[in-house]
Amino acid sequence: MTSETNPIWALVWTFGLMSLFAVGGANAAIPEMHRIAVDVMHWLTDKQFADVFAISQLSPGPNVLIVTLIGYEVAGFNGAFAATVAMCLPTALLAYVVSRVLRGSKGARWPALIQASLVPLSIGLMGASALVVAQASDRTWPAVLLTLAAAVLAFATRLNPLWILLAGGVLGFAGIV
Repeated sequence: MTSETNPIWALVWTFGLMSLFAVGGANAAIPEMHRIAVDVMHWLTDKQFADVFAISQLSPGPNVLIVTLIGYEVAGFNGAFAATVAMCLPTALLAYVVSRVLRGSKGARWPALIQASLVPLSIGLMGASALVVAQASDRTWPAVLLTLAAAVLAFATRLNPLWILLAGGVLGFAGIV
C-alpha cells in the first residue's frame, strides 16, 4: 500500500517528515505545507489553504491546528488525527533526545551558540510563512492594501492581533475585499 493509493499514509509521510524540519513550530513550515498541500498533492486550493490558515490562527490552541485541518480536508477525522500525530510525535521524540543531550552538557558553550543561531532562522521562516499566506490570499489590490495596513498596524501598535483579524474578516464578509 503506497502513499499514492492511501491518503492517510500520504499525510503521515508528509507531515512526519515535515515535523523534523519545522524549527520554531508548525508556523515555520507554512511555506512547505502550502507547496505540498496546494502545488504538489493538490489537496487544497490557494483559497482553501488561506482559509485553513486563518481558522488555525483564530482558534485557541497550538499552531499545529493547521495540520489537523489539512488532514481533515484530505481524509476526514482519520486524516485529521493521522496528520496531527505525524506532525507532533517525531518532533516530540527529537526534543526529548536533544533535552537529554543538553542536560549532560552543562557549562559547555555550544548549546548557547546553537540556540542563538536558530533565532534568525526562525525569523526568516516566519517571514516566508507570511509571504506565502499573503500570496495565496491577496488576489486583489484592496486585499493587498488590507494586508499591508494590518502588518503596519500590528507592528506599530500594541493592538491585539485578533482585533485586526476580526476587522479583516468583517471587510471580507462585507465583500469589500
